Amino acid sequence: MRLLTLLRKIKRIITGYSYQPSIEILISRKNLLDNLQEYKKNYSNLSFAPVLKSNAYGHGLVKVAQILDKENISFFALDSLPEAMTLRQAGIKSAILIIGFSSSQNIRDSKLSDLSFAITSLEQLQELNKIISSPVKIHLKIDTGMHRQGLMLNQVESAINIIKANKFLILEGIFSHLADADNTEQNYSKSQLSEWKKIVTFFKSNFSTIKYIHILASAGMNYYNQAEGNVARLGIGLYGINVSPLRKLNLQPALQMQSIVSSLKDLTAGEKVGYNVTYQLPQATTIATVPVGYFEGVDRRLSNQGYFKINDNYCPIVGRISMNITSIDVGDVPGLKLGDKVTIISSCPEDKNSVVNIAKLTQTIPWEVLIHIPQHLRRTVVN
Repeated sequence: MRLLTLLRKIKRIITGYSYQPSIEILISRKNLLDNLQEYKKNYSNLSFAPVLKSNAYGHGLVKVAQILDKENISFFALDSLPEAMTLRQAGIKSAILIIGFSSSQNIRDSKLSDLSFAITSLEQLQELNKIISSPVKIHLKIDTGMHRQGLMLNQVESAINIIKANKFLILEGIFSHLADADNTEQNYSKSQLSEWKKIVTFFKSNFSTIKYIHILASAGMNYYNQAEGNVARLGIGLYGINVSPLRKLNLQPALQMQSIVSSLKDLTAGEKVGYNVTYQLPQATTIATVPVGYFEGVDRRLSNQGYFKINDNYCPIVGRISMNITSIDVGDVPGLKLGDKVTIISSCPEDKNSVVNIAKLTQTIPWEVLIHIPQHLRRTVVN
C-alpha cells in the first residue's frame, strides 16, 4: 500500500496535476471473489469463464481482470479484439475468448497470445478458411433456438468438413446460448438443451480433443445437471446480480457509485424544481444538487421517482434529471453540508437505489443500468 501511494505521488509529480473526483465507482474485490467462489461451491462439476465484455458490465475491464487474473478460470470472455488488446497491454495473462463478431482479416492478423475467436456463422468460417495461413483457435457457435448468432443445425456437417480439411483451424470449443433461461417456464430451454445434447454428441464423434463445451450463462445455471458441457460463462452473476429464477445464491453486488452534495437550497412550499417544472414542493424543504446526471449513467426515467442515499436516509429525486445534475430532497437529513457523500447506486441489494431496484423503477434490466455507467468515471478497487 505504501508503495502504491508513493507511485501515485511520483505520477502526480511527473504529470503535473491531480484531482479528487466528485463521482467515484467503488469495486469490491471481496464481493467479486466471493461471488466466483459461490458458483464454484454450488457447481463443482463446472469451470467458469468470467464475462468481461462491455467494460466488465460497467465495472471496469482492466480492474476486474486484474482481480481475477490469478484465479482458476477457463478464460475471459470478451466482445471484441480491442478489449483483448487492452487486457494484454495491461499485462493480463489469462486465456481470452472473443465471443463477439470478428472479421476474418482481424482473426488472421491478430498476434495476441492465448487468444481464441468465436465463429458465429458458416459464411464467416468459409471466409476464414480461404485466407488463414497460421493456426487459430476457434469456438464454433451453434444456434439451438436463440436465432441470433450461430450455425444452423443443418450447417454443422459442412462446418465440420471445413475444419477437418484445414490444419490451421483449431477447434478448441463449441458453444450455444439459452434464449429464455431467466423464465420459470422451462419448456423452451429444455428444447434447446435437447438439441444441444445431440450437437455435442455429434461433435465428440468427430473430434476427440474439444477442450471447452459451453451453453450455460448466469441465468441458466439451474439447468447445470441437464446441460452438456464443462464450462459456464459467468456474466451478471459474477457481479452479484442473481438472475437465475429457480436457484438463489449468496451473491453480493460488487459495484457502488458515490458522489457528493454540491449545493444546498432552502425552498418554500409551492416552489418548483428542474426542467419543465415537473415537481412542485408540497412543503418547505431543503433541496440538494448532486453532480451526476444522465451523462453519468443516472437514468432519466428516475426523475421524480428514484432515490439517492445519504447515510441511512433515502432522498427522493425531485424534478427532471439533467445531463450532469440531479436534485434531491434532503429535508430529512440533519446537519448536511457541502461535500458530504451521496450514494447514487448502492451495493446493498435491498436498498431502493440498488441496481436491481433501479432496474425495476425504470422498467429495464440490471445489465442496462450497469453498462450505462460511463467508462471515463474512475473505478477504485476496495477491500
